[in-house]
Amino acid sequence: MITDPDTFTRGVPYERLAALRRESPVVRMDDFWAVLGHSDVKHVLKNPKLFSSRLGGTQIRDPATEQDLGYVRRMMLNMDPPEHARLRGLLTKAFTPRAVGGLTERIHGWARDLITEVAADGRCDFAAVAADLPLLTLAEVFGIPEQDRRLMYDWSNRVIGYQDADYAVSATVEADEVTDLARAALAVRPVPGPDGAMPDPRTRAGMPDLYAYATALGEYKRENPGDDVMSNLMGHVDDVDGRVSIVEFENLFWLFSVAGNETLRNGIPGGLLALLSHPDQYRRLLADRSLLRSAVEEMLRWWTPVMHFRRTATEDVVLSDVDIRAGDKVVVWFSAANRDESVFEDPDRFDIGRTPNDHLTFGHGPHFCLGAQLARVQLRAMFEAVLDLLGEVELAGEPVRLRSNFQNGLKSLPIHWQG
Repeated sequence: MITDPDTFTRGVPYERLAALRRESPVVRMDDFWAVLGHSDVKHVLKNPKLFSSRLGGTQIRDPATEQDLGYVRRMMLNMDPPEHARLRGLLTKAFTPRAVGGLTERIHGWARDLITEVAADGRCDFAAVAADLPLLTLAEVFGIPEQDRRLMYDWSNRVIGYQDADYAVSATVEADEVTDLARAALAVRPVPGPDGAMPDPRTRAGMPDLYAYATALGEYKRENPGDDVMSNLMGHVDDVDGRVSIVEFENLFWLFSVAGNETLRNGIPGGLLALLSHPDQYRRLLADRSLLRSAVEEMLRWWTPVMHFRRTATEDVVLSDVDIRAGDKVVVWFSAANRDESVFEDPDRFDIGRTPNDHLTFGHGPHFCLGAQLARVQLRAMFEAVLDLLGEVELAGEPVRLRSNFQNGLKSLPIHWQG
C-alpha cells in the first residue's frame, strides 16, 4: 500500500508506483485520485483554479476538525491565488539570484566547517552532520539567533516525523543553550499525555513552543529590525496597509522552520546514499567536478524528499481520460513523476550526467519552491566539501529510514573513509 508509512521504512515502492502508472497515469487509491504521470502532475500543479490547495489543504488526509481546516487554510502552503500571490510576493526578494549569491560564500564555509569537524575521525553519521547546514542557512536568511537554530530541528522532527515514534517526541534543545526568546518557548514545549501520545503537531495547539517563539521573535524584530526576512515581514504587519496579519507572520515562521528545513535535511543525505549505492557514479564525480551541477539535479530527481502533495478538484474535470468530480481529492506523486519513462530515459538508472533533467522535486506552477536555488547552493556546497575533504566514502552500516508516507527521510546514514 503506497500510503502505509511502514512501507517506506524499507524504501519508496518505486516498482509499485511504476506498475500503477503503466495501468493509468491517474488511478483511484483509497479515497483519492493518485496522479502518477509527469505531464498530469504538472497540469494539476499549474492550474489552481481547477485544483485547489485551500479547499482541503495539501496533506493526503483531511484535517481532523473544521477548526483544524481553518488553521491549515491560513498557511501559505495551502492558499490559492490571490492570497497566495500576495504573501509570496513579499518573500521573493530574499530568494532572488542576487540574494542567494550573497550567501553562497558563507554557505560553502559552513559546509566545509561541518565536514572539517569530522574529517579526522574517519567516520560519522552523515544524516546528523548534514542536518546543521540548512539550520545555519535558515537562521541567517530569516534572522533567527544562531544558537536557537536547533529548535527548528526539533519542530520539524515533530511535524514531519509524527508517524515515527523516534521523532514525535523530539526535544534535543536545553534552556541553557539558547537565547531568552527560546527559553520562553521551551517553557511551553509539549509533553506526552497519559496515553504516551504527543498532541497532533499538524495543529496550532500541537506546537505551542513554535508559536510562542514566533510571537517573541516578532516582538523582537519590531523593536530591533534587521536585514532579514522576519524583520521585513514584521514591517508589513505594522505598515498602514496591514499587508501581513500577525497570524500570517506566525504561520510563515512555521513554514520556514519546518518545510524550509526538513526537505533539504533529507535531500542531502539522500543524495549521498544515491551516490554510495552507485559507486561508479561517486568515482565519476570525484574525478570530474564539472559534473557537480548535473549530479545535484540527479540526486534531487532520484531521492525526491517530498513524495506527494494534495489538491481538491473545484469542478468536474477530465485528467488523462479519467473523470474527476468536483470535491474529489487529487494527490500528485512527485516520486512517481520523477521516474516517468515517457520523460526520463531509463528512469531507474542513476546518472549524474543526465541532461535534460526535468524533475519536479521543487514542484511546478504557483507553488514552485521559493527556496529552490538556495537549496541547490547548499547541496553543491556540501558535496564539494565531502569530495574535497573526505575523498572516497563508503557506507559503514545500514541506513535508517524515516517512518513516513510523506517525507522520504533518513534518520541515520553511517559512513566511513580514510581519516
